[in-house]
Amino acid sequence: MTILDRTTLAFQALTEEQIYRLHLASLEVLERTGVSVQEEEARSLLLDAGAYAGSGDIVRVPARLVKQALATAPEKIVMHDRNGRRVMPLEGDNVFFGTGSDTLYTIDPYTRQRRRALKEDVRKIAALCDYLDNIAFVMGMGVPADVPSCSTFVHEFDSMINGTTKPLVVTAIDNRDLRAIYEMAAVVAGGEQQLRERPFLILYAEPIAPLQHSKIGTEKLLFCAERGIPCAYIPAVMAGGNGPVTLAGSMAMANAEVLSGLVISQLKSPGAPFVYGVNVSVIDMRSMVCAYADPEFAMANSIFAAMAHYYKLPVWGLAGAADSKTLDAQAAAEAMLGILMAVLGGGNLVHDVGYLESGLTSCMEMILLSDELISMCRWLARGFKLDDNSFALDVIDQIGPGGQFLDCDHTLDNWRTAHWYPRFMDRRRYHAWKEDGCPDMYDRLNVEVRSILQTHTVEPLPAEKREEIARIIAAFEAEHADDAP
Repeated sequence: MTILDRTTLAFQALTEEQIYRLHLASLEVLERTGVSVQEEEARSLLLDAGAYAGSGDIVRVPARLVKQALATAPEKIVMHDRNGRRVMPLEGDNVFFGTGSDTLYTIDPYTRQRRRALKEDVRKIAALCDYLDNIAFVMGMGVPADVPSCSTFVHEFDSMINGTTKPLVVTAIDNRDLRAIYEMAAVVAGGEQQLRERPFLILYAEPIAPLQHSKIGTEKLLFCAERGIPCAYIPAVMAGGNGPVTLAGSMAMANAEVLSGLVISQLKSPGAPFVYGVNVSVIDMRSMVCAYADPEFAMANSIFAAMAHYYKLPVWGLAGAADSKTLDAQAAAEAMLGILMAVLGGGNLVHDVGYLESGLTSCMEMILLSDELISMCRWLARGFKLDDNSFALDVIDQIGPGGQFLDCDHTLDNWRTAHWYPRFMDRRRYHAWKEDGCPDMYDRLNVEVRSILQTHTVEPLPAEKREEIARIIAAFEAEHADDAP
């Protein structure tokens, strides 16, 4: 995986003054309004550290606790692959892309029909991502309908860990299945200490907007902090729904939510790895759909990347997603907007590549298209070299007026790296395209998806580890067969 070097082109969504104003606005929310903390240990940690008790479970958090948490939280989280290799340093302007998670539906690459997601779909999507150069991490892209509901996320993790060696971002219902996932991950890593030293998974958890740290979400945050597992604790705010209709208001509130989550994490275990970030989107007031591909979402992600750089924290992001129901021109345009803004804005852990239907449906062809779009944006963001070789003044002088550069040595030596070349965007002449059957983009992507699934071999887990993971799953299901999620 190539780390992006943004040498020339970048996008700063806010000025330094605006960043500071947003920070101060969030501090005022925390001190004036406070947050609901519904988990007893977290509330005790805050109050013992000097936070103020409000009515009920409200806790008002002073600015000094935020400052203290920012001082202890690590600026960098180095993610490893399944084999313990350092592959994904979350810091600075390094930008890494990965899939989304937990879609109810998928587009079957063989029938092209939308259907419920199955456990095997999660593995196949992980295997596709294992092959792609520009997809750095994988989330469990499907809520499998063919497994017990109590163990949905346990089976998702099983599928991912067998489908790819790349880092994973996982989800869980609560600490019961999170503990099983943690045990499985420790088996893969070779032990709990090895998992702490070389983490290959990040937990995605959420506070509940507006301004609530639920018992279940906070328990997961504390679980990870205690064990040194990186946690992305990400508010999901819909402007006009569970947040103010103005983006500035929703962002100030959401930032207060994630900062107070950071405080809880650091009070539990100073130095606990924490991924900062916010999902701020809007409700389309005409349809009441939470939009995934609106320009407000792309702008908010860039704003929070700027805030993360100010806080010196690894940052969450979103791109490569669409509100379109199929892979069409709308889907491509929506994916491109998010990807370009993520690359130029410097988000570290950019998820949801491959989403259709506002996060309800996964599409392997959409992942493959996004891989190409990421490649295009990375090439754009690298900027230009202005050196002797790129100016080619000697070559210009040698060829002179009226000449041609097609077969000169400089062209032969540099053509592969001087330009960006697509894999799926068709640049052929019309007659060649017509003779090939007039395939559209979906056709070309679909052929390649099926080829990758048929030919790409993922490095298998050792048999003894697969057996131990199967034992953990069986024990979990036996214990929680009657549990309702």
